[in-house]
Amino acid sequence: MQKSPYIFDVDVEGFDQQVLEASEKRPILVDFWAEWCSPCLALAPALERVIDERAGEVLLAKVEVDDNMKLAGHFRLRGFPTVILFYRKQELGRFSGARAVHWIDEWIDQHLG
Repeated sequence: MQKSPYIFDVDVEGFDQQVLEASEKRPILVDFWAEWCSPCLALAPALERVIDERAGEVLLAKVEVDDNMKLAGHFRLRGFPTVILFYRKQELGRFSGARAVHWIDEWIDQHLG
């Protein structure tokens, strides 16, 4: 499914280690998505392109919300897709809905300074 070395799937069991702990080294975007959500499917290629173009500067963790509702609840998500940027175990920002590649790029730059 995903060919990029910078994109991985994560679930509730692996979240702390694969996202929070790993965000000590580099920023990680977390895409909370669902198979039935058309904006989620529209956002995915844009996110993947941004991540690939950044070549490992930022990683992308994909959380399928139907299988991981505990995480969606923990982060008080109101709709999907929701994307949250973590760095050094902190949430730096979040956005919801489908966005264009240039918008995502600028958003990441704004939040990482």
